Amino acid sequence: MNPTAEPSRRPEWAEDVHRVLTANRVRQVAYVPDAGIARLIVLCGEDPAMVSVSLTSEEEGVALLAGAALGGDRGVLLMQSSGIGNCINMLSLARTCEFPVLMIAAMRGGDGEFNPWQVPMGQAAADALKLMGARVFTVDDPAAAGAIVDAAARTAFETETPAAVLLSQGMIGAKTFEH
Repeated sequence: MNPTAEPSRRPEWAEDVHRVLTANRVRQVAYVPDAGIARLIVLCGEDPAMVSVSLTSEEEGVALLAGAALGGDRGVLLMQSSGIGNCINMLSLARTCEFPVLMIAAMRGGDGEFNPWQVPMGQAAADALKLMGARVFTVDDPAAAGAIVDAAARTAFETETPAAVLLSQGMIGAKTFEH
């Protein structure tokens, strides 16, 4: 996989989202590398006001965001949709302890998916998040990404609950073996 690949039809969405994260005072960025969100990961990593932490598994990101909230910081978890399955049990921590978890996930398993292993979690991601008490926002249009992430960030940080933004596969593009 090329970590700098950006299959989006409008790659500026990453800049829009980074501006929104900055405006919402996000300082902690937990991520699992993925080509669909590579540009956003790079922007956050280059931002001196943000601390980016590469994870070995997505559920570590929920714990990192718990620590950020306890320390008075705001954070975001960036991942691929398959990582949502890894977070489900840890979201019980956020729900029980009432701290914000803002997640942004590049969706897999939709139209044009080449990998059959991505389909089940891609289809179940939104419902699984909702069952764990997360508010789910979907971005289909790259031009709307900033506004939708802003709504999700305000929801997470003002209500101290999980909120997830799902970047549709139609928006970021279907991966191939080259990505």
